[in-house]
Amino acid sequence: MDSVLLLAFLCAALSLWYIAAAAPPHAAADVTAYPTIPGTEDVSVAGANSILIPPRREVYDDGRIFDISHRYVPDMPVWDSKDGLGNDFLWLLKSIKNGSLANNSAMKLGVHTGTHVDAPGHFYDNYFDAGFDVDTLDLQVLNGLALLVDVPRDKNLTAEVMKSLDIPKGVRRVLFRTLNTERRLMFKKEFDTSYVGFKEDGAKWLVENTDIKLVGIDYLSVAAYDHSAPSHLVFLESREIILVEGLKLDDVPAGIYSLRCLPLRLAGSEASPIRCILIR
Repeated sequence: MDSVLLLAFLCAALSLWYIAAAAPPHAAADVTAYPTIPGTEDVSVAGANSILIPPRREVYDDGRIFDISHRYVPDMPVWDSKDGLGNDFLWLLKSIKNGSLANNSAMKLGVHTGTHVDAPGHFYDNYFDAGFDVDTLDLQVLNGLALLVDVPRDKNLTAEVMKSLDIPKGVRRVLFRTLNTERRLMFKKEFDTSYVGFKEDGAKWLVENTDIKLVGIDYLSVAAYDHSAPSHLVFLESREIILVEGLKLDDVPAGIYSLRCLPLRLAGSEASPIRCILIR
C-alpha cells in the first residue's frame, strides 16, 4: 500500500510541475511578453503543425498602390541621434500571456519620428501659440494628384537644381526623390547630417516660382542640415505649404500618382506621424 501511495504522490507532484512550467510567467511588468516587435518573427500555432506568417507588403493591388511610409522599428533613425529609435518606443501594458483579457500596447515617440508632417508652428512660435497645429492642415492639399521626381543624385535642392527640374506650373504636390533613397538613409540607425535637402535659395525659388503646396522628401527634414532653420522658415511662413518628411520612395517609378496622406489629429502639436500611399 505504501508503494502505491508513494507512486500516486510522485505522479501528482510531476503533474503540478508540468502545469506550472507550461503556464505563462506572471512577471511584475508585462513589457517582456514580446521580446521582439510583434509580427516580425514566425509564430508557431499551439496544437498545430502550421506556422502563422503575417503578410508585410510595400506594394498592393498588383502594383497599383505603393506604401511610401516607413515602418516604425528600433533601428529607425532619429534626428541628431546615433542610437536610433531604440527598443523602448513600443511595449505591452497588458498581455494575454500574462493573464489579461486582451493585448493592449502603448507607445512613446517624438512627433517628428519616421514619416511625418510639419505644421507652421514647427518653426514659428507665434503660429504655435495661435494654434496652427497639425489638426489645422488642409486635407485637400494632403490628398490629390502628385508628381514624383528624381533629383540629380549629387545635388542639394538649390535654386539652380529647382530650375533644372522644370516642374510645370499648376503642379501642386511634388515628392522629391534624392540620393537619400539610394543611400538608404532611412534604414540606417545613426542620423546622417550629410543627407540631401533644400538650401534656402532652393526653398525661395520653389515658393516664388511654382504652384507647389505640398513638398515631400525622403529623409527626416526637407531642409539641408546646415540650412535647417532658414529653409523651414521660407516654406512655412505663408502657412500654405505643407511639408511631408521621411518618405519611403524606394522602387517607385517616377511619374504622376494620386497621393493619400493622413496625419493624426494631434491638437496642439506642430507635427504628426503620417501614413502616405501613392495610387497609380
